[in-house]
Amino acid sequence: MTEDLIIRKAGRVGHISLNRPKVIHSLNLDMCLGMIDALLEWRDDDQVEAVIIDHSEGRGFCAGGDIAMLRESGMTDGKEGREFFYKEYQLNHLLFEYPKPVVALMNGITMGGGVGISQPAKYRVATEYTRFAMPETGIGLFPDVGGGWYLSRLEGRLGQFLALTGARLDGAECKEVGIATHYLQSEALEEAKQRISEKPDRIEGILGQLSGNIPEARVAKNLDKIDKFFASDRFEDILAELEANDSDWAAKERDTLGTKSPQTCKVALRQLKEGAAMESFADEMRNEYRIGYHVLVMHDFLEGVRALIIEKDNDPKWNPSTPEAVTTDWIDNIFAPLPADEEWKPL
Repeated sequence: MTEDLIIRKAGRVGHISLNRPKVIHSLNLDMCLGMIDALLEWRDDDQVEAVIIDHSEGRGFCAGGDIAMLRESGMTDGKEGREFFYKEYQLNHLLFEYPKPVVALMNGITMGGGVGISQPAKYRVATEYTRFAMPETGIGLFPDVGGGWYLSRLEGRLGQFLALTGARLDGAECKEVGIATHYLQSEALEEAKQRISEKPDRIEGILGQLSGNIPEARVAKNLDKIDKFFASDRFEDILAELEANDSDWAAKERDTLGTKSPQTCKVALRQLKEGAAMESFADEMRNEYRIGYHVLVMHDFLEGVRALIIEKDNDPKWNPSTPEAVTTDWIDNIFAPLPADEEWKPL
């Protein structure tokens, strides 16, 4: 058992707390394996009626995956990074298909891998501290852990906007657009956990009773703009729409997109388009594993992590450097099926 998780039974629930506060509870392979083991054990345990996932301390629920390890792996043969993706996606799928209600407390930073373990939950609780984002285009990765499924199912073109820009939503905005099912003040979380552990058959009512006043969701004012400017599945069209408009909002979003990996932006648009048509979450995870398998060892991911996370010069040199240079063939190769014995499979 890894010390990066606190796993216990409390009353009639299984309780998993992420416990890597120094890196905002970013997931590593041992954490994924530990969560899988606990969830499989509780699935068949009649004394466990629900599952709570939260974090032990600090300012975030989960900031993502173990990016440094992924880059190190990508600079060699990619084997360790691919193993992590494989198991992480099995965890995401297990949560998606889980027969007992899961409550994810998205208190604080909820990004990347944190999205992957919160969005499959039946109950997704945001607070005043929630900061939700899929910022992968900035490091040459892609919005994985089910991003192609969840983001493509948001209203209008919000999912495409979030995938491309990496924009952050606060707790009220998460509740407004359906990323969160409930909004609680953070001070109510301990009472919520206590009451759910005693009466896991009353989760809906407990969260409803403890819900406070929800602040105004600022994103609501921009949804019409997002739908208009991000309407196309072609990255070049989106850039052209933004450039042709002289509003401050369009200029700001155009400038943001100018810092992102053109390859990743094209991958994300195709990923969401295909994800919207997927019939099962397993199909989505298989598709995302293919993308991750290829992207992990490619220039943009290695360069993006170097520029934004390791050396922090915030000046990645993307290659290809322009959207036009990222050809359809280039993207096809990233989405290409793997040899039969290497394809992703659910648990």
